[in-house]
Amino acid sequence: MSDKESIDQLVAHYNALKNEIHQVIVGQDDVVDQVLISIFSKGHCLLVGVPGLAKTLLVNTIAQTLGLTFNRIQFTPDLMPSDIIGAEILDEQRQFKFIKGPLFSNIILADEINRTPPKTQSALLEAMQERAVTAGGKNYVLPSPFFVLATQNPIEQEGTYPLPEAQLDRFMFNVWVDYPSYVEELAIVKSTTSNQEVKLNHVLNGEQITQYQDLIRRIPVADNVLEYAVKLVGKTRKDSEFAPQLTKDFISWGAGPRASQNLIIGAKCHAALNGKYSPDIDDVKAVAKPILRHRIVRNYRAEAEGYSMDRLIEELL
Repeated sequence: MSDKESIDQLVAHYNALKNEIHQVIVGQDDVVDQVLISIFSKGHCLLVGVPGLAKTLLVNTIAQTLGLTFNRIQFTPDLMPSDIIGAEILDEQRQFKFIKGPLFSNIILADEINRTPPKTQSALLEAMQERAVTAGGKNYVLPSPFFVLATQNPIEQEGTYPLPEAQLDRFMFNVWVDYPSYVEELAIVKSTTSNQEVKLNHVLNGEQITQYQDLIRRIPVADNVLEYAVKLVGKTRKDSEFAPQLTKDFISWGAGPRASQNLIIGAKCHAALNGKYSPDIDDVKAVAKPILRHRIVRNYRAEAEGYSMDRLIEELL
C-alpha cells in the first residue's frame, strides 16, 4: 500500500475512533483531537482541567477503542518510584527477580501527577524519553506503543509539587480541558443518570498504531513550513534574532528545540488526519498552543498585566 493510500486509511480509522469515543465523551472535540494527534505522533499528553471534566474517563475510553493495555497510577504524596517501575525481590531460589510495576503497559494514566514528590515524578523521565526503565542496573524495554497521559488540577495547589521543566518538556501537548457548554452538559447529565451502557469496539490495535506512527514520520515537509516552525520557537526566546518586543517584555524563558520538533511532527499528523498529504503553515498554527503553552515561562510583568500564555502565543503567531 502506498503512503497516500495509508493516509486515506488513517483518516477512515481516525473518524471511526472519534465516533466510538463520542459514544461516551460528549463534546470536547479539541481535547479528543489533540490526544489522538499526540498518540499518532508518538508523544505524551498532559491534560489540565478542574475535577469532574471526564479527563480520566477520556483516557480510559481511548485505551478501550485502541485495544491497548491500560494502567492507571494514582499519584499520591507517599508514592515511591518502585511503586511505578517495579522492584527486585528474592525468589524461592534466593535469586533476585524483577517484578514489573504498572508502568509496563501501553497507555499509562498518571492521575494527578503533581501530587507526588519530584523523586517519584522523575521515575517517569527515562520511561517517557527512552521508552525503557533501568532497575537494579538492568535495562527493561517498555511495551510498544507506549504513552503517558497525565492529568493535573489547575486550582488546588496545596499539597502539590509543580512539575520540573525537564518533566514538562517531555510532554508533547499540554491540553486544557474546559467546562462543557450548556447543551453538552444537558447531554452528559441525561446519559450518566440513566442505566444506559455503551459497548465500545476496538478500532485499532498496537501494530496498526505503530505503523501509523512510522507513516507520520515519512510525510514530507516543505522548507518554508520547517522555517516557520523553527522561527516561531525562536520568537519565544529573548536573546534570539527573531524575538519581537513582546517576548523581551513578557517572557523570561522560551521553548527549547524539542518544541520545534514537536511542531513539525504535530503539523504532519494534523495534516494527515485532515486528509492532506503534506503539512502547511496552518497545520503548524493549529498545534502551536498545546505544544508551546507549557514550554514558555512568563515573567511577573506578564502576570501583572494579565497576559495569559495563550494570548502571548496568539500574538507571536
